[in-house]
Amino acid sequence: MKRYRDLSGQSGVVAYDISNDAITVKFRDGDVYRYDYSSTGQREVEEMKRLALAGQGLATYISRVVKDRYARKWS
Repeated sequence: MKRYRDLSGQSGVVAYDISNDAITVKFRDGDVYRYDYSSTGQREVEEMKRLALAGQGLATYISRVVKDRYARKWS
């Protein structure tokens, strides 16, 4: 996983991994979520990828838009 830059310094996201049709996100509490086209939606996953690469806004986007539409969760 690649470390999330967290430009705001307040994100709950610490790392992410991008694949063709999905993004996997690790949060500060250790939980890891996979979001993919089928469970989350292509537009949303692509926006999450953009935010991850930008290093800002990913956790907010997940909490406000994506919510619990993840494909898989690891604790």
